Amino acid sequence: MTKEKRPNNVVWFELPVNDLNRAKSFYESVFATTMATDARFPELAIFPRRHDTASTGALAVTHDSNIEGRPSTDGAVIYLNCDGELDAVLKRAQAAGGQLLQEVAQLPGGMGYIAQFRDLDGNRVGLHATF
Repeated sequence: MTKEKRPNNVVWFELPVNDLNRAKSFYESVFATTMATDARFPELAIFPRRHDTASTGALAVTHDSNIEGRPSTDGAVIYLNCDGELDAVLKRAQAAGGQLLQEVAQLPGGMGYIAQFRDLDGNRVGLHATF
């Protein structure tokens, strides 16, 4: 019996942070949401899912090891969905202390719009909206 494959290639991500409470407060403010915490995983704050099959991820406390990674503007960029709110999310990120790295730009072929900011820990974070 063959199981059906998940609709997303990406199933989980972690953004490394130094101070979980500060980072959680920042992202809750930026996305006007509440992030989940669980006593079994005290060093994670999990982004909410918009749908049961949606991918999500978490803020994860780093201990400066090579395994966990460090906050950085180098390397892969995680793009977070903000359909219908791209400008508002970007403004809230800047108001909360984030730094604009890339202004809103339209992707070719009707793939939507993107922007990037640096969070309080120094991570480069992308924003994406289809409208």
